[in-house]
Amino acid sequence: MKSLSALCIVLLSFTSLAGCTSLRYYSQAIGGHTSLMMSGDSVAALIARPDTDPDLRERLRLSQAARHFARDTLALPVGNAFDEYVELGRPWVVVNLVAVPEFSLNPHQWCYPVVGCQSYRGYFELDGAREEQAQFQQSGHDTLIGGVTAYSTLGWFDDPLHSGFTALPEDRMIALMFHELAHRVVYIGGDTAFNESFATAVELEGLALWVARNGKPEWLERAGERLQQREQTLALVEQAATHLNQLYQRADQQPDDQLRAEKARRLDQLLADYIELSEQWQQPGPLGARPESLNNAHLALFRQYNQYVPGFRQLLRDYNHDFPAFYQAVEDLGALPKPVREQRLMALVERFDEHL
Repeated sequence: MKSLSALCIVLLSFTSLAGCTSLRYYSQAIGGHTSLMMSGDSVAALIARPDTDPDLRERLRLSQAARHFARDTLALPVGNAFDEYVELGRPWVVVNLVAVPEFSLNPHQWCYPVVGCQSYRGYFELDGAREEQAQFQQSGHDTLIGGVTAYSTLGWFDDPLHSGFTALPEDRMIALMFHELAHRVVYIGGDTAFNESFATAVELEGLALWVARNGKPEWLERAGERLQQREQTLALVEQAATHLNQLYQRADQQPDDQLRAEKARRLDQLLADYIELSEQWQQPGPLGARPESLNNAHLALFRQYNQYVPGFRQLLRDYNHDFPAFYQAVEDLGALPKPVREQRLMALVERFDEHL
């Protein structure tokens, strides 16, 4: 683990660039991540201790096997990530706030030193997220706060394993580890869709290879079900987004009340279609088991995490699952101007034919 003093230097440098509101935000970020790093116990020591809960011991052993697989088979830069364990005492490590204008599907961007701009803002305490959420709601934005099981510091620090991982089913724990490690490979500031779609592609293909090597075909079956749910949901969301974007383009030609009524009708239809579809599924869907409502923020977030996943998976196939060559191709793609890389990713998406 890199030293705590290095962490403070990096994070405190952020605060020198910020006003009072941002200063409060970065202070909670420093405190939250520092607490996480300081709370860890050695995974190896916990495995060896006789008083460690047997179920936790088995999850910790599995996590270390997944680390080695990620390093040796997926060529991911593991370093010392996940070699310490933290008990969180809650199901999420941070909550993310997403805010989208009332008549738009383009999320608000928060910009930070080093990592660039992102379409979400993470908080270690729920109250802080709710306070900023209220400010956006007062200005008419659609908002969403969601718990996040894990996050990556992009290789700046050795992220610990924690109870958010180990509380998951074994297959989802391993897949999430692959996802977060993938963020260490390449990160494009200001392009959440690129970053998250790439990491999700590595997660899916990595799990498929794990199953091929270690058995557990039922894991791949469940992953395939979740993937199908995600794709079916994305089709519904994209259809709704097309209609909403057409509506929002007329925002200066129609009264706000009329726009709101049409928007509400389309979102209600999306919700009804999703609930009807999800009744056929054996696992909770990507928008939740039975959400009470949907807004622009739900659509914007879901699209960004799934938009280019097939394209990255096709690119990996083009390189015959040579992961180092694939990562270099992803870095090269990320260096292109955003419109060009989006065009190339969509061309890859169109070529993709699903199979796990």
